[in-house]
Amino acid sequence: MNPIVIIPARMAATRLPGKPLADIAGRPMIVHVLDRAREAGIGPVAVAAGEAEIVAAVEQAGGRAVLVADDLPSGTDRVQRSLAQLDPFGTHDVVVNLQGDVPTLDPELLRAVLKPLADPQVDIGTLVCPIADDVEAMTSSFVKAACAFEGEAEVAPALYFSRNPIPWGEGPRWHHIGVYAFRRRALERFVTLRESPLERREKLEQLRALEAGMRIAVTRVVHGPFGVDTPADLERARQLLG
Repeated sequence: MNPIVIIPARMAATRLPGKPLADIAGRPMIVHVLDRAREAGIGPVAVAAGEAEIVAAVEQAGGRAVLVADDLPSGTDRVQRSLAQLDPFGTHDVVVNLQGDVPTLDPELLRAVLKPLADPQVDIGTLVCPIADDVEAMTSSFVKAACAFEGEAEVAPALYFSRNPIPWGEGPRWHHIGVYAFRRRALERFVTLRESPLERREKLEQLRALEAGMRIAVTRVVHGPFGVDTPADLERARQLLG
């Protein structure tokens, strides 16, 4: 595999507008995420930016960013669109889509998300971590993955994703972490697909891939990353990185 990591970032956010440039320990949040991705050492890292000021902040920090028109429905579309500028000759066969709001990301998670692609039949790799309790299981913002790990296996097929607590019955439950490793051909196909019925119903983009017959597999990790979505989250990130 020859991966590239692309971080989609845009200034418009409902709960925390302008968060890519929010100051954390004297540096914009997007630069902290860029640094964590570089520390993973899996390949080059770039930002697919919705606005010129994000590009300027990244370049000032010595990173690479491209401006992508903010007329696309999702970060995944922005990642795919940016490839025309970042890798026009198709050098990279795997594309890691990393959200730009995880400044305390453990770089090991980016290495883990590649593990499902060791199976050539898998189109998309992603991550899960254990759900702690029934409160998390019943919280719709915690997306659940229906998957089962054989013994000590780290990787398992993902059969479904839902905002409801799945699967039924006794046993571990898994929280989906929204970091993805796409085979490049899978990403190119994914963005051509129409929004699917289950995607529309659950408000989960990954169901579009499953409904189209694409294979998703997950690596289990101990903890998910801390995402910054609110002013309170931002203050917590400042304390952790200050």
